[in-house]
Amino acid sequence: MKPRVKPEFDVIIVGSGPAGTSAAYPLVKAGLTVLMVDAQVDAGSSAAPLAPYLTSRPHDEAQWKWLIGENFHALSQSDAVSPKLKTPTHAHVFRGFNAGNRIETHNFTGVGSLATGGLSNAWGCGVARLSASDLPGLPFDYGELEKSYETVSRRIGISGQADDDLSSYFGLDAWSQPPLPMDPLHQRLLDRYTRCQQAFPELGFRLGRARVAALSQPLEARKACDLSGNCLWGCQNQALYSASQELVKLKQYPGFRHAQGVLVDNLLQQADGSWLITNRHSSQHFCAKRLLLAAGTLASTRLVLKQLNYTAAVRLLSSPTAAFLLWQPAMLGTPRVPTFGLGQLSFALELAADTRAFGSTFSTTGLPMSEFVSRLPMSKRLGIELLNNLLRACLVANIFLPGHLSNNMARLRPDGSLSITGALQAEAPGLMKTAEARLRRIYWRLGALLMPMSFTVAKPGTDIHYAGTLPMHARPEVGQTDSLGEVAGLPGVHVVDGACLPILTEKSHTLTIMANADRIGRALANQR
Repeated sequence: MKPRVKPEFDVIIVGSGPAGTSAAYPLVKAGLTVLMVDAQVDAGSSAAPLAPYLTSRPHDEAQWKWLIGENFHALSQSDAVSPKLKTPTHAHVFRGFNAGNRIETHNFTGVGSLATGGLSNAWGCGVARLSASDLPGLPFDYGELEKSYETVSRRIGISGQADDDLSSYFGLDAWSQPPLPMDPLHQRLLDRYTRCQQAFPELGFRLGRARVAALSQPLEARKACDLSGNCLWGCQNQALYSASQELVKLKQYPGFRHAQGVLVDNLLQQADGSWLITNRHSSQHFCAKRLLLAAGTLASTRLVLKQLNYTAAVRLLSSPTAAFLLWQPAMLGTPRVPTFGLGQLSFALELAADTRAFGSTFSTTGLPMSEFVSRLPMSKRLGIELLNNLLRACLVANIFLPGHLSNNMARLRPDGSLSITGALQAEAPGLMKTAEARLRRIYWRLGALLMPMSFTVAKPGTDIHYAGTLPMHARPEVGQTDSLGEVAGLPGVHVVDGACLPILTEKSHTLTIMANADRIGRALANQR
């Protein structure tokens, strides 16, 4: 029998992304000793452009380093569905996640991060608060979650405060900064919507400013967005929120420690109830009274199912998603201007009694032309000529449907790996077609043409909105968690990332994950 290892920490948090850092604050503030681990060994990322995008493209002779990469990263990822996955400056964010966590996918795009800060190093910064009606049947008081929404929102910095038709939908304006300036194409859309607003309620359509975790005003050491257009490549001002920014503040607490290069492969419970984590990279191990799993929905799910030896299939929620291109003919020839590179306007669209869609529109400035040329039904040469004139009057848009329309399954295999099979519910394709038809009609009224053949439905998992594999219940069974994310059958192991969320709406879910992690961390701190 192996000798018992004395717990070195009160809590070990596996993962340093938005969920892990949000759970850590209330714990360290209460004086607990906390170890946070992640698997990053060496970021090794390419340098992001220092000058604004519109300056770098015509003048930076070394731009190939951040556009393509010294090891030709962008070319090797040419089949990736998202430009984020092709960006050399973010290669380290996605590198090795599936292999490191032994995740296999079938008809499913599985994305995660081993890096410090997790996927928040390269996210769209979309945020929203879920209302009590969005979360029926919660096993805890919604008021506790609302407190955490405010705490997290004020900490990370959110912009987009506006008295518009999406103010109540997002529910964040009381804690938000003013919106960032819009480019002329977005401003024209919003102006047209405002002028003919009465025409849209019958279509169940609402348009307003995007709410994003990007600063329009300075916050502590972070500067406000300068509209450089480099959002895809890396924000020099740190205006875009990343959980990696939190480590400097967390390290100011004497009870906090951060360890990199720790890829957790096993959870081992000792006789006294404490937990060991083992490092796949070495024989190193750490011990604590409690474990908080914040490794990302897919990785946390595998760790729990493996420890439980639970081989039944569990449902994995994701948001069916699509992308499309909008052309405003009246804006043809509009000169490019410095602009914010993420969502500037958002929309909500009612599709059925229990189904609503959400999406945002983005400027094409800051996006490589290759992202569009490869999707045109014509030769690359003709495509480049067409888009060189057309893109200045175009916007990119996305759309998300709620997670109940997904039908993905995750299953622990005998060798300890996690197999994920992606699928949609039968009604999902029809709802996507309905959304496309309605959006085509709506945007035409706003002076924009939804470009033919541009509406592209993505493979399951492409949204990277994962949740629900270990859902919270008032009376959890094996494979579920309680109101504090504690896994039934694994006392002292708490899931604080998306895996424990029982519901996935169409809204951006990162802020809800963070608020729930803060709520759980606060409750555990009070139990000490």
